[in-house]
Amino acid sequence: MAKFIMITYYLLTAFIATLFFWNFWQEKKKIDRQILYLLVLIPLLLRLLRIK
Repeated sequence: MAKFIMITYYLLTAFIATLFFWNFWQEKKKIDRQILYLLVLIPLLLRLLRIK
């Protein structure tokens, strides 16, 4: 059961990180919005790579 929860957690994190990356990629005019997307995206990527 714990393995299922862990896999679901990582899949959900990967999905959210993909959405933020897509929004980051589409936002080309406003640099401040890109920086905000990166600030949210970095912890998600570190969580997926299992880096604290």
